[in-house]
Amino acid sequence: MINNDVLRSIRYMLDFSDGKVVEIVQLADPGFALDKADIPALLKKEDEAGAVACSDALLARFLDGLVVYYRGRDESQPPRPPESRISNNLVLKKLRVAFQLKDVDMHEVFEGAGFPLAKPEMTALFRQPGHKNFRPCGDQILRNFLKGLTLRFRTGD
Repeated sequence: MINNDVLRSIRYMLDFSDGKVVEIVQLADPGFALDKADIPALLKKEDEAGAVACSDALLARFLDGLVVYYRGRDESQPPRPPESRISNNLVLKKLRVAFQLKDVDMHEVFEGAGFPLAKPEMTALFRQPGHKNFRPCGDQILRNFLKGLTLRFRTGD
């Protein structure tokens, strides 16, 4: 899925302001150069004038910042370096960690979006890429997960 779509979906889901998006990124990496004025261009669709592509580095820091924002920083661990390449599987993983979703919660989110996944299908999405049962997360799966999360957050469940 396109990084801008992921950023746009999460921002809408959580009803974050542009300033809040910058604050979340700064939680993960205080030295990362991002200004509140940069956010509107990142939220535009690719075919709109003035649209700017969201880099993997920015999305990785935003997702890491969400984990810190919702779960707190683990001071006993050294900070993890941000991933250089973001995949749909990684987005799914980081959102699961940030919102502390258990298997049951994950199933509810997918069912809420009208896209039920069997347990083996879901666990395959969270395996390491070299594992024999690893399954890449397609755009449709991630889109439905984001839709289910949005329904959950925006309706107050």
